[in-house]
Amino acid sequence: MLIVGLTGGVASGKTAVSRVLEEEGAYVIDADQIARELVQPHKPAWNELVRAFGKEILQEDGTIHRKKLAEKVFADLKQRKLLNQILHPQIKEEMDRRTREIVQKDPEAIVVIDAPLLAELGEHRRVDKLIVVTSTQAQQIERLKERDGRSPEEAFGILSSQMPVEEKAKLADFVIRNEGSLEETKKRAKKVFEELKKVVLQRKKATQPSCRRP
Repeated sequence: MLIVGLTGGVASGKTAVSRVLEEEGAYVIDADQIARELVQPHKPAWNELVRAFGKEILQEDGTIHRKKLAEKVFADLKQRKLLNQILHPQIKEEMDRRTREIVQKDPEAIVVIDAPLLAELGEHRRVDKLIVVTSTQAQQIERLKERDGRSPEEAFGILSSQMPVEEKAKLADFVIRNEGSLEETKKRAKKVFEELKKVVLQRKKATQPSCRRP
């Protein structure tokens, strides 16, 4: 088993990289997807969020209005910390459960933990290898504008709330630069996966008993 962290700045291209890794054979656990599942109406995390941030973060159907919640937390450090205190332990517990489930089925699995705040929350220390996806700030702002309809000011505020990507890159075992074409990024991701497979193979050889004759 090899546990690999995958992180990067918001709108850096992390999702594109995770798709390639999954296509190549990795098991991907998506922290954002888990968060969405945890905050479905009337689940414990949903109740905690409504108590903490008020009913104004809800849409008409009772689901969390993610953009409104983001506007609250990105503008206020205390609110952001409160959000992490509510969600992070539950996300972590579910990621650990899914990891155990995968390893039981496939002891040689490469499990990729796709999480945007892996470094900010210190969770990078719990993985065997860390991949950081980077792109330029201008590209991130443009992607946030196209993807989420963010204004440049809103996008810059979101970027400012995260650890600078240069600092994340210093923690990485592998840096995938997503600053050119999608095809270039895919090639880099495939190359990294080949390196991860080598690590798994080396570990397997290291644990095999010696076949020396007496």
